[in-house]
Formats: sequence, structure tokens, C-alpha cells
Amino acid sequence: MPDPPPTAPTSEVPEPHPAVTSAAVAGTSSPTAAGPEVPAAAGAEVPSASPAAAGAAVSGTAPAVRRLLRRARRLAAALITLCALIGAVRLIVPATAGPDGEPPGVRRQLAFLRSALDAGAAGQAQALFPEGYFFLHVLYGLTWVELGQRDATARPRALRESRWALRQLDAPQGREPFSPDLDPPHGVFYRGWTNWLRGGVLALQPEDRRDPAELRRFTEDSAALGRAFGASRSPFLEAYPGQSWPVDSTVAVASLRLHDTLRPPRYVGTVDRWLRETRERLDPRTGLIPHRSEPGTGEPAEVARGTSQSMIQRFLVDIDPAFAAGQYLRFRDRYVVTPLGLGPAVREYPSGMDGPGDVDSGPLPLGVSLSATAVTLGAAQVRGDAPLAGALANYGELAGVPAGTPWTKRYAFGLLPVGDAFLAWSKTARPWVSRPGDPPPATVPWWWRGPLLLALAVIGTAPWAPALWRRRRGGSPAGPAPC
Repeated sequence: MPDPPPTAPTSEVPEPHPAVTSAAVAGTSSPTAAGPEVPAAAGAEVPSASPAAAGAAVSGTAPAVRRLLRRARRLAAALITLCALIGAVRLIVPATAGPDGEPPGVRRQLAFLRSALDAGAAGQAQALFPEGYFFLHVLYGLTWVELGQRDATARPRALRESRWALRQLDAPQGREPFSPDLDPPHGVFYRGWTNWLRGGVLALQPEDRRDPAELRRFTEDSAALGRAFGASRSPFLEAYPGQSWPVDSTVAVASLRLHDTLRPPRYVGTVDRWLRETRERLDPRTGLIPHRSEPGTGEPAEVARGTSQSMIQRFLVDIDPAFAAGQYLRFRDRYVVTPLGLGPAVREYPSGMDGPGDVDSGPLPLGVSLSATAVTLGAAQVRGDAPLAGALANYGELAGVPAGTPWTKRYAFGLLPVGDAFLAWSKTARPWVSRPGDPPPATVPWWWRGPLLLALAVIGTAPWAPALWRRRRGGSPAGPAPC
């Protein structure tokens, strides 16, 4: 057999020293016992750190993260405690000044309202409900009248601002929602409220120097209201065609009483007839003036409700203080409640009865109307019910989330300026024509703030409870709450 072909000789390649290999792979030069440093090849891939190195890095950052979380928790806890403390202060510091003093913060509320009105807030309110534009202006003007009656130095500005509000109401946009075909023209709502404001403007002026044009207009509008009441079979005139709310006629009749205070009396008989016919048409369920009545007859069409009653009680005292005293007690007994034991509030429907809310009452949590609660503050103040007025005002300072600057003050972050207008008007309430007589018996207990203050104390201390508990047990506190 032929010999197999010869194989090519192979030469053994010696295995590099481990130190050299690792240095080359790592791309670094590493001195070893086997020889000098070997530089890494150009473009050689650099591997990631070893698991041990990564673990060391993580363990180095973990304490910093924990410190940051502890500081964030402590900051959040401090803010919660501060908010609870501010709430407690608002609940305790008086928020009203009675019928003669100036309530704290009202001028700053008026500054906010004027800026909101200049920015178009009245038009936005009109989109929410039919009297939004009207109410924002009339309440702004009336609040200035109230301040002018308290402080003689404020009267020049009070006259300017209230006259400005009247001009907005006399403008086409102010009259637009109201029909000129009603009796009186534009309806009893429009005519009654503007007559009341115009009378307030005249009351701010010295008797011998009252503006002749304003005096003439007030006299003419009062005469139109007097004729309309005299010609109607119902004590409750129409505000819109075919729609009658007794609260609107209450405002109008109060303006006639104001007329007889500022001018020679003319409407004593009109007021007496209205009172007599109103007593004959009270809501049979509550004994109060009804919320809505049948046009033409005045018969009750809807049970008395908080939104209208809170306003009726504000004006009724200037019509007949004796009748107003009995009506106020009935209203307070059936509508003022303490839901969940957390402060006074006003129901939209009488106790034991529930019903739907509407654009006037707003939502009705637990049957409570926030708008009726705000306006009842003023009703309580004109009746001399200082404990209820003060409690409602303090509760509003807590629940209304007021935000202020040195120049302005607003509630609910200023999202609904008409609510600010109602609240400012209510805080400055006082009788314009009559004195209310003896105050009614107080129903608000002296300890009414107790449950709310306890709740605020729990809220303010809760974030610190875990750390305090750990410290008591001998541990090292890590912040107000565990991570």
C-alpha cells in the first residue's frame, strides 16, 4: 500500500498568561508578574460593571433616596397640619360684625367682584341662570350701600359704585331677560330689586341734597309698583309671564316701605293689604310664605323652600317686624339643621321632606342648599340672631375655602363670583326701615365648634402618628409616615 501523504507540520501556539488575557479583554493595561502592561486593542468592547460593582452603586444611592422620601413626607405632613391649623383659626375668629360694624374682608371681596365684573363675570353668570347678570350687579351695589351706611368716610365711593351698578341694570343687557309687557313693566323681580337699590342710593345722600333725577325715578317706579299691587287679585305679582314667586313681591313691598321712609308716606294701605292677603295664602305644610304661587290668584303652588325663605326673611323685617318674627322662628325650626353634627346649615326643603335641586339651590348634599345657607346668614343678622349668624359665617370661612391677598378675597377659588356677591351682601345685612326688636332665643349651642375642631385636630396630627408611635416604642423615627 502506498504510504499516506505527509501531514503539514504544526507548531503549537503557547497559551497566553491569564493575566495578559484578562488585561487585553478588559481593554486596560495591568501589570503582572509575567510581564509589562499590555494595552487594550483599539475598538475593544468594554463590558458592563460586575454585579458586585452594580450592587455597591445601588447600595450607595439607597440612603439618599430614603432621605429624600423622608423629607417629602415631612413636608406633606407639615402642610396638612398647617391647613388644619388655618381651618381652626377660621372657625374661631369672628367673621361678622353685626348690623353696625364692618365685617372683616368685605371690602376685599368687593375689590375682587369689581375686577370680575370688569372681566365679564356677569355675562358668564347669565349663562348659568336667568338672573346671573342682574344678581351680580345688584348685590355688588347693595353691599356698597351697606358699607356706606356704616362708614361716612366710605359714602363717596359707595355712591359711585352703587350708581355704576344701577346703570348696568338700567342698560339693555340688564333688562333683556324681563318682559316689558308685564305689570309693572319688566316684572316685579326687576322693578322691585332696582327700586330697593335706588332707594339705598338715595338714603346715602343728605336729605336736602338728593339727586333730583334719582329721586324722580324712585318716585315713579314706586308708583308703578303701587298701581300693580292695587290692580292685582294676588299679593304676588309675576316676575315672568305666567310665573310668580312670592319672594320677588316681598322685595318690592319692602321698597315701598323704604319709599315711605325717604319720602312722604303713600303706600301704607298697599302694604297693609299685601300683609293681609299674604297671611291668607301661606303654605299649609309649613305656615310660611310659599316658594311659588299660582299667577293671578296667589294660591300656594309649591312648598316653602330654603332658597326663597332665606331671602324673604331678610326683607320681611322691614315690612312688618311682628309678622317677620313669627315667620323667622318657623323657618329656623324647620330648615336650619346640623348635618352629621358638623355645624349649622340650611335645608332646601323642610325637615322630613326631600325634593330635587335646581339652578337656584344648586346640588343638595344631605338636603342642604349652600346658597340658602349663605343667604340665611343675612336673615339671621337682621333678626338679631347673632349666634346663628356668627356660626354660619365661621362655617363658611372653613367650608368656603377662602383665598385672599392684601387687596382681594374670594371664596371657592373665585370660580363662582355670584356666590361671593351673595356672601358679601349677607355679611353686611342690616334693617333699612324697621328695627327687629328683641332677638329670638338662641338655638346654636356654645360648643357647636367642638366636633369640627376635633376633626381638624385629628387631620392635623394623623401624618405624625406613625413616627410618634415608633419613637414611643424606642425605634428611630423615619418621618411622619412609613414609606
